[in-house]
Amino acid sequence: MIAEESGPAADEGELAAVVLSRLTKQERKDVLERAGHVREVLTGYRSGAEELAQPGEPRPDYVPGRSLSKRYAAKATELGVTARSVERWASAFQQSGEVGLVPKKARAEGGLAHADPRWVEAAEEILGEYTEESRPSVKLVLERVQARLEECFGSGTVPLPKRTAGYRWMQELERRHPTFRLSTKRNRDIAARPAGVYGKLRPTRPGEYVLMDTTRLDVFAFDPVTLKWVQAELTVAMDWYTRCITGIRVTPVSTKAVDAAAVLFQTYRPRPVPESWPKEAAWPDHGIPRGVLVEAEAVHGPVTGVVGPALAAETLIVDHGKIYLSAHLTSVCHRLGMSIQPARLRTGRDKGPIERFFRTVREDVLQVLPGYKGPDVHSRGLNPEKDAFFFLHELEAIIREWVACVYHRRPHSGLVDPHLPNVDLSPATMFEHGLARAGYIEVPRDPDLAYEFLDVTMRTVQHYGVEIRGRRYDGPGLVGLKDMAGSDVELAQRRLPFFADPDDITRIYFRDEERKWHTLRWEHAASLQMPLSEEALQFARRLAAKQYTYPNDRLAVALLLERWNLGLGNSLVERRMALRLSREQAAVDLPTEEVSEVNVLPSVARVLSLPEQPSPPETESVEAEQGDDDEDGLEELGDELDFYATALKDVDDDE
Repeated sequence: MIAEESGPAADEGELAAVVLSRLTKQERKDVLERAGHVREVLTGYRSGAEELAQPGEPRPDYVPGRSLSKRYAAKATELGVTARSVERWASAFQQSGEVGLVPKKARAEGGLAHADPRWVEAAEEILGEYTEESRPSVKLVLERVQARLEECFGSGTVPLPKRTAGYRWMQELERRHPTFRLSTKRNRDIAARPAGVYGKLRPTRPGEYVLMDTTRLDVFAFDPVTLKWVQAELTVAMDWYTRCITGIRVTPVSTKAVDAAAVLFQTYRPRPVPESWPKEAAWPDHGIPRGVLVEAEAVHGPVTGVVGPALAAETLIVDHGKIYLSAHLTSVCHRLGMSIQPARLRTGRDKGPIERFFRTVREDVLQVLPGYKGPDVHSRGLNPEKDAFFFLHELEAIIREWVACVYHRRPHSGLVDPHLPNVDLSPATMFEHGLARAGYIEVPRDPDLAYEFLDVTMRTVQHYGVEIRGRRYDGPGLVGLKDMAGSDVELAQRRLPFFADPDDITRIYFRDEERKWHTLRWEHAASLQMPLSEEALQFARRLAAKQYTYPNDRLAVALLLERWNLGLGNSLVERRMALRLSREQAAVDLPTEEVSEVNVLPSVARVLSLPEQPSPPETESVEAEQGDDDEDGLEELGDELDFYATALKDVDDDE
């Protein structure tokens, strides 16, 4: 038999727990107090049961044998209300329990007075329009809501809540559309949250996901060129599974693509541990070739170690910064078999672990250093620049040592093993856990791997060498390739890849068919005793073009060096270029060149302190023969200019 009726169903009203949870603490206390009075009127006991009677109950006015109307009157006199109010309370209590005693005003919309849905919709729409605007006042928003309703529906069509009710409604809508309470930047971040379910990448082994990001450090450093404070940026690579920091680089003013590639290179080739570091800060080599048998003494003997773990990154997660989506970094990732996964726009939680690391660096390291300027202008001291005395390389060394000695050894709250939830894991311990779980990590052992992280330029080989942006390079490695310059081979086949470091254009690198690397030197490299960046040379050329009609690179570099020596940089752009040239560490640690290639340069031999390069006797000192293009002194340049000035003066006198 099929029932024709729907049968018992739940009440269409709100659950009692929902209604009571909307009340404030005082409102809930008032409702419970009123329920006790109603139970005393109906049963004679405030608890509602004789077994739970309080001392003195039942009182004479509320004994069960007395008529209900008299009890209503007694309670009305006691509370100072009318008997009709007490009777209405009792009826609502018998029908809905304690929920029936909640005032209708507090029951509707979580304690808010009723408002027309059109008014609420218009208020939400206007609050959403202030996402990208400056913070308004509540009064202005209420006036705009009223004006929009009158424009759409006419004056007086949509009832408006009272002034106090409107302010309470704005407090409620503030939870959905933050506008008045938080900062405008925070409100924009909240408004940009996705409406759907949050997703999250879940790494399962070391190296599966590597995060990379750059932040402006909240501490001033010293400019070695001008001896003035300068802002610095920190670029970091982090393994998501272990939270280990695999690459660190501090750069002045701004970060370039070569710096990001250098940080990625440290993931494959960690730097050696300085002698001053404690032994526990060293990471032993964890990768042993499968086909090699190593004695136990060799494994457990003295360990030199490196500053961090070596990983074979599979996926690189970056933001949409220009340096991370540049052709330089993407080509490096392509050659090494890595995929690049950009994070969503303006979604910091996609790189949450590395953003949290930046905050840890600020709270644990930077704020105790001299020159700390705070995270924003409101937190800055009166004159933090006066305390800044750390140079950039010193600041980077401090961060590296803190990461190795403290951060990697300290328990991390974000590292949890589901099988051992109560075990505190540090990044170093999590790395050991990952090796036991994922097994052997294959890291490329090519000694020339550093060249893969340089910028690649396709050029043809001419009879004079290779020309890149007006610079000519030549070297022994091009022997046999210059014959291809005038051959009938197609241009696409004669173009060969050359690798260059944008921070040091005095030399480029080339790999022949036998996979051997060769160094090609710039024709004016002998006149320099320091690296020269690409942007510094371009600036020097523009500087020389303003003073001379036919300048060359030797003259341009001489003028640039004179400008920096005398004026220490006249603009922020010049200071940044000079500062990058003064770096003590190269972006990428390239393999050491063969001694035979540098013996021909006495100045380089002295800098490298080669023992097989003896100093010649003073009496037999002979100046090396140099061409016209090899003169690098400013005195020769001044004499040359004085000669032409005198010659022109003589011509004028003859005329």
